[in-house]
Amino acid sequence: MSAEQVVLFEVKDEVATITLNRPDRLNAMSDELMGGISDAIEQVRNDHSVRVVVVTGNGRGFCAGADLQQVAEPDTQSGASDKTEAERPKNKQDTFNQALADVMSCPVPTVARVNGAAAGGGFGLALACDITIAAESAFFVATFGPNLGIVPDMGTTWNVPLRAGRARALGITLLGDRIAAAQAVDWGLIWSSVPDSELDQEVGRVCEILKASSPDASVRIRETINESIHSTFEEQLALEMRHQAVLIPKNMQEGARAFIQKRRPKFDGSRKSGHA
Repeated sequence: MSAEQVVLFEVKDEVATITLNRPDRLNAMSDELMGGISDAIEQVRNDHSVRVVVVTGNGRGFCAGADLQQVAEPDTQSGASDKTEAERPKNKQDTFNQALADVMSCPVPTVARVNGAAAGGGFGLALACDITIAAESAFFVATFGPNLGIVPDMGTTWNVPLRAGRARALGITLLGDRIAAAQAVDWGLIWSSVPDSELDQEVGRVCEILKASSPDASVRIRETINESIHSTFEEQLALEMRHQAVLIPKNMQEGARAFIQKRRPKFDGSRKSGHA
């Protein structure tokens, strides 16, 4: 199955929707699917009419993580184990990690619409988006350690402790317990959980806010928040001011006028370019 089939891409009303489309496998991650995500983000980079990206899954699951059917049997035909590092084919994780990096560096805000199970790498994908909204019936689970005997990946070891703290991060990853959507909200893992019947309505509401925002400001906000974990307070103040030097002359007058006139501001759709 081609990447075009396993990942659906649609742009409507300035919102690009990336739909994982392997419902019979709970949208499990394959090379084709992960490559399809990267291709979709590249389309977003080239289409400046897009102001928000929604990532979701087709069927009853968001993403079940890596397709274990593909990794259950070693590649004995290629003799990969006998090759040197330079001779081996590109590691599957290169494709997977690139897709996650592409989502994290998307030039517009990203929203995860979690319509069902987000397991393993699917958990990581849901957390890679800027805003994660889950249906009440959805759940999150890190299956890496107890089920597979591997370290959590797909950015899970970066996002989970930052959001939930060390104790919960260790419990989540060492025990592999299911985390209900409501609990994920309580722990700060995701933004919100809503009744299943209201998922599309809530995602739409959030997209309307992000569509009306400045894409440049939104991405700079993401970058500034991410950088805060590495910075001293003084360094963070300086970073904020570097971003403000670009955004204040670009956006603030329109924002102030809109506030005085009691209307929503109308920011242009130009994106961040270059460094802060």
